[in-house]
Amino acid sequence: MQTIGLIGGMSWESSAQYYRLINEETKRRLGGHHSARSVMVSVDFAEVEHLQSAGDWEQLGEIMACAARRVESGGADFIVLCTNTMHKVADSITAAVRIPLLHIADVTAAAIQQAGRKRVGLLGTRFTMEDTFYRDRLRDRFGIDVLVPPRDSRQLVHDVIYGELCHGVVRPESREKYRHIIADLAARGAESVILGCTEIGLLISPEDSALTVYDTTDLHARAAVELALTR
Repeated sequence: MQTIGLIGGMSWESSAQYYRLINEETKRRLGGHHSARSVMVSVDFAEVEHLQSAGDWEQLGEIMACAARRVESGGADFIVLCTNTMHKVADSITAAVRIPLLHIADVTAAAIQQAGRKRVGLLGTRFTMEDTFYRDRLRDRFGIDVLVPPRDSRQLVHDVIYGELCHGVVRPESREKYRHIIADLAARGAESVILGCTEIGLLISPEDSALTVYDTTDLHARAAVELALTR
């Protein structure tokens, strides 16, 4: 079994889900008392959120690169960045270390391709929904067309993530609003929906969605175990 290197803390609520899912999947596969070999570097999300709001992605890239080097020096064989949004600076991570990055968008796209889907909705932070780093990767590398909600809905999705889910707050009224946004994506032709923020799975389950759900946290964690056990 290889050692999984986790960069977490963005937020720690979803990082805790990664740790749980990775170890549950390892035990499911290997049985007994098995758990995953892993090392985690957790950053201060307050600093990250401030720099995101300020648009200082260069400094954010440096923070992620530093975390990646610490993970590598801790003995990790590959890196799992436990957040969708910070994959915006994925190149800063890969340039800083010799070990590979298991990219969350690639893992998600592989699952979508396997199901034969071509047009998906995307929910996430406004950075993930509005910037091109995520949508372009799915389109250019995997031929997947991505729809995002209209501006007001994007802001609502973003505000629930930062104002509620990152603090462990799960409100039924927010779940209902997300359900309506997903239904609107379905009406516009989306065949499924990506929960493209690692906290959204705390709020939305497959039963809450009019569309097939691709939970990036779950997919990423399970892919990490697959890689750790097969390489």
